[in-house]
Amino acid sequence: MAGETPDGGAPLRTVVVDDEQLAREELCYLLGEVGGIEIVAQAADGIQALDAIQGLDPDLVLLDVQMPGLTGFEVARRLLDNGSAAHVVFVTAFDRHAIQAFDVNAVDYLLKPVEAERLGTAVDRVRRRIQSGRAAPNTPPAELERLLQLLAGRQNRREQLAVKVGERFLLVQTDDVIHASVEDDVITVVTNSLSGTSNYRTLDELQARLDPAVFWRVHRSHLVNINKIKEIVPWFSRNFLLKMKDVKGTEIPVSRAQTKRLREYLRL
Repeated sequence: MAGETPDGGAPLRTVVVDDEQLAREELCYLLGEVGGIEIVAQAADGIQALDAIQGLDPDLVLLDVQMPGLTGFEVARRLLDNGSAAHVVFVTAFDRHAIQAFDVNAVDYLLKPVEAERLGTAVDRVRRRIQSGRAAPNTPPAELERLLQLLAGRQNRREQLAVKVGERFLLVQTDDVIHASVEDDVITVVTNSLSGTSNYRTLDELQARLDPAVFWRVHRSHLVNINKIKEIVPWFSRNFLLKMKDVKGTEIPVSRAQTKRLREYLRL
């Protein structure tokens, strides 16, 4: 995808990185609306991202923070260590990562769900940095202050969620949610008393409305309430299955990347 820039210059060669295909497709669509972008590659994890960036030398990298294996921050640090000139814009559901984003010299920081206007602002900022020859951006104090205020004042956590059961939408307390899973782009939310679907487009968006200390993304397709685990079942390759407290006793796999965190948290 390529388009002429507003000033008639060359389009920004861009790599889009997110572990969820739907999120990548949405970003690519929005970039098309912004214009002046050539998407040269997409990547679903940190290793793919590094390979694409090192091989294609893009101008811009839209980089998800929460990914299996290497996180977005780890990718950014490796790019810095390797002397990459790519300009990084983080895209994530968690504003608590904002300050760390700038510790690794990100140009900007976008919150999911991404708005086209805000994305356009980030792209313009990259263009200005390229035109001024600044390969290693520094965060102005005013921008840092804005982010600190954002971190202190954002009130987007939900006490209730709307869950569709049949033709009805039922409100459930977030603390009652046992787990949520995504399959074929449909998010299923389970409590002790019901199982239904959510209107959130991705698990990232749903998780952003929940307490990150309680709801863990233990697998790319599964989000669990850490307080609603009934049993931890050893699985192959020293990984685990989590048997949850719902009426079905659903067993949820833990990814290799999250196994270490679970071991440390529960002293396993």
